[in-house]
Amino acid sequence: MNFKEELQKRTGEIEELLKAWLPEETGFQKTVLEAMNYSVLAGGKRLRPMLMQETFRMFGGEGRLIEPFMAAIEMIHTYSLVHDDLPAMDNDEYRRGKKTTHAVYGEAMGILAGDGLLNLAFETASEAFSMEISPRTAKAFQILSRKAGIYGMIGGQVVDVESEGQPLSREKLDFIYKLKTGALIESSMMIGAVLAGASDEEVAAIERVAGDVGLAFQIQDDILDVTSTLEVLGKPIHSDDKNHKTTYVTLEGLEKAKEDVERISKRALETLKSLDAENAFLEELIRMLITREK
Repeated sequence: MNFKEELQKRTGEIEELLKAWLPEETGFQKTVLEAMNYSVLAGGKRLRPMLMQETFRMFGGEGRLIEPFMAAIEMIHTYSLVHDDLPAMDNDEYRRGKKTTHAVYGEAMGILAGDGLLNLAFETASEAFSMEISPRTAKAFQILSRKAGIYGMIGGQVVDVESEGQPLSREKLDFIYKLKTGALIESSMMIGAVLAGASDEEVAAIERVAGDVGLAFQIQDDILDVTSTLEVLGKPIHSDDKNHKTTYVTLEGLEKAKEDVERISKRALETLKSLDAENAFLEELIRMLITREK
């Protein structure tokens, strides 16, 4: 298997799938629809839908039931970035090498585009019920809702915003990362497992794998913020510094942060390997995420 080629192929397929679920840019509310589509199609690794699909395949999942959830998770992820970039939050003008949504469409439309995407995510995920009404689709919908909300991503963002410019404990930083980044990755992989019919024990193991992947991914992000360049990263570097944010690197130092990425990612892969199911592409994808340059 040529991993790079496979990755490109799968990213392209996910790109097409997303386009199929995005709204047509017509009607009096056309501007917000354009802003929503601009936000989703501005690039990105499509990591969450890919993790969802690969976990689904790993447990023998087949068919299209997974597709509305794949589109929904990317919409939720994108709305969170659109709101994150707003002047009231991180106030960033570039993301993925392009102007952020509010920089192009204005702040009010940035807020509404984020709201629109969050709502559209649940409209889209609920399409799964037109395909199949079953405990597994209900469970997948619950996971999607909970992990995106106050006990998941939003909860992590709240603590992140409140902690700005303050000294942070390792425990609080872990909490922020686990929720802010980890929750949507957990959601992605758990939904893939649930829809493929994995057992409760397997779903719990997948949640641990995904939690570790999210944590290692976020620590790697901190490392890149210090060591990378705008050209490679596609977004401003030293933005954590600029925003007076405590990160793993400021708390633990660069070397310890690198060791932690290594240790946590190793644990994730070991848990994954302990399961009866396997997916070589998924393993490689997790490895790549954690050692990425951007």
